[in-house]
Amino acid sequence: MIVGAMNAHREAIVRLVVVGPEGQERQIEAVLDTGYTGSLTLPSALVSDLDLPFRGRGSVLLGDGGESEFDVHEATVAWAGERRLIAIDVAETDPLLGVGLLLGNELTVQVIAGGTVVLRRLRLA
Repeated sequence: MIVGAMNAHREAIVRLVVVGPEGQERQIEAVLDTGYTGSLTLPSALVSDLDLPFRGRGSVLLGDGGESEFDVHEATVAWAGERRLIAIDVAETDPLLGVGLLLGNELTVQVIAGGTVVLRRLRLA
């Protein structure tokens, strides 16, 4: 189970640990974004600090109809007591945690300032 909180900006926040290829770790706070279908975004400075391996390029369709390209790297995250290898999309914003990483979990959010955010693994048959 992963527990986070709603902040004063009405964002659901969870903490997780991102691990680089040499075992270096950084704890981050990520904003849950159910409109983002990837797993996790990180700013380029953190990607460089962790020396995350480059895996390719991705693109996204923006709300204004335009398209934007970004680099894709790879990292391990500590997720609910497990280590998971995931794609990291580079974005110069606060880290975003997307539906790609939420798959297989139930999300409960108390949508009030300081409310609890809980992610529980679903037991799938």
